[in-house]
Amino acid sequence: MAEIVAVVASTHHPFYYKASTAPPEERPPFADEWVSKIMSFRETLTTADPDVLVMVGSDHFHQLWLDNMPQFLVGRAPMYDANWYNEEREFGLPRMRFDGDLALSDHLLRNGLDQGFDLAFSNELRIDHSITCPIITLRPDADLPIVPVYTNIFAPPLPQPKRFVELGRAIRRMVESWESDLKVAIIGTGHLSLELGGPRQFGPHGPDPEFDARAIEWISKGDIGGALSEVTLDSLWTPGNATHGFMDFMLMMGVAGDDNPADYVDNLDLFHTMEAYFTWYPNGAPA
Repeated sequence: MAEIVAVVASTHHPFYYKASTAPPEERPPFADEWVSKIMSFRETLTTADPDVLVMVGSDHFHQLWLDNMPQFLVGRAPMYDANWYNEEREFGLPRMRFDGDLALSDHLLRNGLDQGFDLAFSNELRIDHSITCPIITLRPDADLPIVPVYTNIFAPPLPQPKRFVELGRAIRRMVESWESDLKVAIIGTGHLSLELGGPRQFGPHGPDPEFDARAIEWISKGDIGGALSEVTLDSLWTPGNATHGFMDFMLMMGVAGDDNPADYVDNLDLFHTMEAYFTWYPNGAPA
């Protein structure tokens, strides 16, 4: 059976690539600290030495729109192009191409149906920065096959937070039941408090530092019960108008398991948003 060697959760800031590759005279003042934190975080995946990556993210209205919005979708393609033109223009992101793993995609789709998740699929999925940014930070060589899993965090009606947790638990069961000798890392990206286009978008810190502190504690301790007791679809509007991305973090908590503290925890306040990084090793930290 396949072995899950790492479960990783992070934010996916689209300006990291530009900030980290700019010449010294153009680098923002926080770039060096940001790069240092990313390099330490990257090592948690490097030492796990995976063969394939399951990548959980959310399409930012690039390929999926209101005329056809699945709640949960699995990419089923031999290769994936990225990024989109506006991401190249606004964020300086490069064009990328990734190999897919059709066998794992098919396994997730078949077993998802059998476990009560009517997962949509796409044979022609082009992925965006919710998946490419964590690959840039964690595996910049982009040399491993991926299976993208997209969730709907933008277009109501949204799944309830508990459904994200349940899907995370199911993804772990499905990967662990895959008849393969490959090592798998499951990587998911979400948000803490986040405001897009609203009055709190570019404040001195994230729009709701108190929520961010609670969220980091829930994730780092694997406190799924605590998160579910406070997080609702309505309550997530209060920390910021894009904070529903926190449900992708809750999905990753489901993958990691109840009351399972993260093996690696770090964060960085980037004046307008709190970046956060977490890694679990299901079978113990690599030697």
